[in-house]
Amino acid sequence: MPHPYPMNCRPCRTPLSLTPLGLAVWALAALAPDTLLAARPTVEQALALAPVQADIEIDVPTKAEAAECQLTAETIDGVSGWVVRSGDGRLLRRFLDSNKDNKVDHWCYFKDGVEIYRDLDTDFDGKADQYRWLGTAGIRWGLDTDQDGTIDRWKLISAEEVTEEAVRALATRDARRFERLLLTSDELDALGLGTEQREALSQRLAAARQQFAALARQQKLVTERSKWIHFGASRPGILPAGSLGAKRDVVVYDNVAAVIETEGKHSQLALGTIVQADGTWRLTSLPSGLQEGQASQPAPGFFFGDGIVPAESAMRQPGGLSAQVQELVGELERIDQRLAASTTAADQARLNSQRADILVKLADAAEGTEEYENWLRQLADTVSAAVQSGQYAGGVERLNKLYEQLETAGKPKELLAYVKFRTLTAEYGQSLQAPNADFAKIQENWLATLEKFVADYPTSADAAEAMLQLAIAQEFAGDEESAGKWYGKIVSDFASSPLAAKATGAKRRLESVGKPVSLSGTSTEGKALSLAAYRGRVVILHYWATWCEPCKQDMQLLKQLQAKYPQAKLALLGVNLDTDAQQLQSFLQTNRLAWPHLREPEGLDGRLANELGVVTLPTMLLIGADGNVLNRSIHAAELETELEKLLR
Repeated sequence: MPHPYPMNCRPCRTPLSLTPLGLAVWALAALAPDTLLAARPTVEQALALAPVQADIEIDVPTKAEAAECQLTAETIDGVSGWVVRSGDGRLLRRFLDSNKDNKVDHWCYFKDGVEIYRDLDTDFDGKADQYRWLGTAGIRWGLDTDQDGTIDRWKLISAEEVTEEAVRALATRDARRFERLLLTSDELDALGLGTEQREALSQRLAAARQQFAALARQQKLVTERSKWIHFGASRPGILPAGSLGAKRDVVVYDNVAAVIETEGKHSQLALGTIVQADGTWRLTSLPSGLQEGQASQPAPGFFFGDGIVPAESAMRQPGGLSAQVQELVGELERIDQRLAASTTAADQARLNSQRADILVKLADAAEGTEEYENWLRQLADTVSAAVQSGQYAGGVERLNKLYEQLETAGKPKELLAYVKFRTLTAEYGQSLQAPNADFAKIQENWLATLEKFVADYPTSADAAEAMLQLAIAQEFAGDEESAGKWYGKIVSDFASSPLAAKATGAKRRLESVGKPVSLSGTSTEGKALSLAAYRGRVVILHYWATWCEPCKQDMQLLKQLQAKYPQAKLALLGVNLDTDAQQLQSFLQTNRLAWPHLREPEGLDGRLANELGVVTLPTMLLIGADGNVLNRSIHAAELETELEKLLR
């Protein structure tokens, strides 16, 4: 699908990598208290640091409270470091050097005087690789092997926390977050189940991995506004060694549920059976009860209830796979492996055609409407993507035939809209690949196609995407009135869509000239930053990313302007929209930028970009000394002239 943010923008979706502490600030000259004091950071620097993982509720003093805080060098159980306390002596932070190499490797955060979270650098390379929830926050212990800020697997997690994580994975449509809750193949082998039970669980797990993304996309029960309330299950049970071939005792919860609250309404999410493996807890199947009217239904138990569920029966339960479907899923995975290794267009087209054939068979073998539609949605997604990448020239014809078949069969309009939109984007992408393509004509036709799609399917989820592309196109064509109307229509018609935040910000940006704007967050160095702090100076607000070459060209000019004008008159503030923190750090190490940069991990899809609706890079705003926007989309070539007028 053509990305809604055109031109130089290429949103990355790789996870965030964070070093919790600026080691240059916190490098310890020595750990004896008298020499430690020579490297003393400030209380403000200490309190500006935040946990790597999100949604950690720590004590954050107000400005007045922070003025009374104290930072001291202390030794705790033989480990030295810095400790921050509130004015009344309550613990707020600890930053410790556990291996005496003069670098902080434990970042400890407190709530009500109790340590509730800790970032750990266990290989002592300056980057956190483990994350622990402590005290009243739970017992989660996450491992981050590639140190990118995203947990790769759970070393420890309770049954309650598994259900909470599952809720968040659904709310954020995060398949990776869900998958790390599932029982792994090695853990399944280590359980020592009998052959029949092991095979049944294996098939459930395969179904969960394969189908979660589609399930999360389609379900409406769990939203970003949903909150996990509590864990629901009867007491845990043991399948004793010797039962149905089990080689050892297996500890399980059957019929597990999570109670959630969404805007004051309580619902129950059924999560089925969870199993204890190597001291921690794992999911074994997809969530169920996500359709209207099903939220209160318990998920079927795998081990207990009406006795042990036979494997053949288990394969027919929600989240299970029949033998036929299991075989097709295996074939699909083998084709994906061959596609990844393929280098010729002819081979890629053949494999993509075969893949589409299998998805049709999977849809035909589905045991319910939801499963049937999920397979067809995956078919539309993958064929459209293959066409746009140049790997399946016949994909457009295939999608058109699929749409005609579904329309003739009287399938739901939402499904028709889903397939139609991916057909249209495949056609658009293919037309751009043609030799001697008339890009102006193609774009004109594409915008007309989008308007017709919105007229034909005004309530479909993809209508919001079509509106956003129309708004962006009109904005860059200079028709700000039309662009504003499309942005506004997204906000009014699709208020719960993730695109509404982008559209709200874009409309705000279009109307920002002569008005104040606000922006605040955390810098690349872990410090709190706010645009309001630059009041009294002219500000250049520069949105950029390392993958944007024009952004880098702008930076050369910005360096010259910074050297030409005194800091008392001109301030530069960058907003970095990289999602790959390692790539960003590498860039900053080789390209010294002597001005601060706000950043958050979500890039162009995140809050910093959405608050002003940034849809392409580079984007620059020129803000006057009074805090009002002078130019909401200034080009680098215009800066010199404008600054001469303002600062001469």
